[in-house]
Amino acid sequence: MTPEPDQLGRRHSPPASAALVLLPIAATFSYYWLPNSLGDELLVQFAPQLLAYLGLAHWATRHAHPIVQLGLEKAKVRSGLQWGALTGFLLGGLNTIVILGIYPSFGYDITFLKQTPHGRLPVLLMIPWLICSIALFVEVNFRGFLLGRLAELEWHWQGADSSKRLAPLALAISTLTFTFDPFMVQTFHHLHWIALWDGLIWGMIWLRTRNLWITIVAHAAEVIVMYSAVRAVIG
Repeated sequence: MTPEPDQLGRRHSPPASAALVLLPIAATFSYYWLPNSLGDELLVQFAPQLLAYLGLAHWATRHAHPIVQLGLEKAKVRSGLQWGALTGFLLGGLNTIVILGIYPSFGYDITFLKQTPHGRLPVLLMIPWLICSIALFVEVNFRGFLLGRLAELEWHWQGADSSKRLAPLALAISTLTFTFDPFMVQTFHHLHWIALWDGLIWGMIWLRTRNLWITIVAHAAEVIVMYSAVRAVIG
């Protein structure tokens, strides 16, 4: 049965298709029940994200307007650049203070960042190319697909008008999934908690604006600020 279009001419996917997000979410939290020997495998750490991208690809083939549903329309690029840059630079400055000032004051080590894959790569490769690419893929996954489809399920269950409501349950679940992504936790250790407020802010922005360009640009700008500052301090 073909879904009915809404007032904007969009055709919404059936809940069964949107429910594909439950697989990477389950894989994320199931990871923490695995033995350490298995959890140390890079492929296992990436498994939730790989499942999410496979789910996204399947969902996109079953939806008439995936670009619209993700919030990636060309008309939104300009405002995405403006608000994304502002948000990213503000968060980048705040999180730089947290990483370089607050964490060390509590005795946490941050020099391990030099040994992460990001810390070992040349600066000119990371900025801007890899950072922007990572921001694009991560935001399409966690905000566009995971949050967007969870919100779709929440609105469906509530019988709510998606144009007038947030989705607090979807926001909470997607933020926790982002914060506890196995690769992020294994790579950044105690610093992964920064993703908690980042995920909440980016998620609320997406739910309010349905503009994924804002969160992509914000993510990239924030990481560029933090990466540059940390590399300058710890080498």
